[in-house]
Formats: sequence, structure tokens, C-alpha cells
Amino acid sequence: MPETTRDRIIDAAVRLTTSSGWAAVTMSRLADEVGVSRQTVYNEVGSKPALAETMILEELARFLQVVDQAFDAEPDDLTRAIERSVIDVLTYASANKLLHAVVSATHGADTELLPLLTTNAGSLLDAAKGVVLARVAPYAPGIEVAHLEPAADMVVRVVLSHVMQPSASPQQTGADIAWLAGRVLEH
Repeated sequence: MPETTRDRIIDAAVRLTTSSGWAAVTMSRLADEVGVSRQTVYNEVGSKPALAETMILEELARFLQVVDQAFDAEPDDLTRAIERSVIDVLTYASANKLLHAVVSATHGADTELLPLLTTNAGSLLDAAKGVVLARVAPYAPGIEVAHLEPAADMVVRVVLSHVMQPSASPQQTGADIAWLAGRVLEH
């Protein structure tokens, strides 16, 4: 399936961000990289903040595919599915160039992307929580429905925290989060 102009622009923005930082991403530079007019870039992706959000949400979709694959691999054991998904997400995160470019930005305009993963992460958190809720529900966890959403929210926020600032290996963190989630979901 051929890439759309929009896809090519977003790919170019990711490449520029990972190689030169977000400050190096301009609509003119993207136009040159992709071989289209500056107006076409604006028409396809909107403003630079809209482009940033699109890049982050598309990367989130790749992370959520990792979660789906982990749950698919553990259809009979919810705690093991959570552990595997946390391990796989943290492993994927450790090698993710865009994530590293966002998290390691420490000055000037490069810090514009960081709030999309932290203080302004509402759409990211909602999307991730939706996937976790959908994947957990078939296991019929022994928890009241009213408590399932806060439990999923807790897991997503803790995993995001470890994506941003790991404190142990993916394996150890996965085991720890799965243990905690297992205790919550069993009651």
C-alpha cells in the first residue's frame, strides 16, 4: 500500500526530530524533505502543534499493538498477559528513537513535545486505557465494574511513568506491575 503524502510528511517529521530535534522541524523543511509545497504540508497536517500530537498518537498506536500482541500471546492468564505487555512495552520503549528524542529534550523548543507525554497526555492516556480495558474485560477479572476503569488507569499511568523514567529492567518492572495489578484485579 503506497504511503500517502500525509504519511510521508509525518515520517519526515519523525526522522528530523530523531536526528536533529523538534526545533529543526519546520513546515518549509518538511516540504523540502517530502518534495511538496509548504501549503501542502499545512493542508495535510495542520499546525506544528497538531503535527506533534499526530506523531505522538501514531507512535502510541505502535505501542498499543505491542500490548495487543502480548495479550494475544497469553489468552488464559490475565496477570501473565499484563506482565508480558509491560515487559514488551518497556523493551520497545528502550529502543524507540522518537521517545528518546522527546524525553531527552532539555532545552528551548525541543521541550514542546514533552507535555504530550506528561502534563497534556489526556488523549494518550484515554487511548491506552481504552485498549487495556478492552483487553482485560474478556478475562472476567474478579473486580467490580466500577473499579475496573480506575485499575486500568493506574496500570497505564504506572507503565507510562516507567516508560519515561525506568527504575529497573523491563522484566523486573513487568513482574512488579503484574503482581500489583493481579492483586487488584482478583478482588
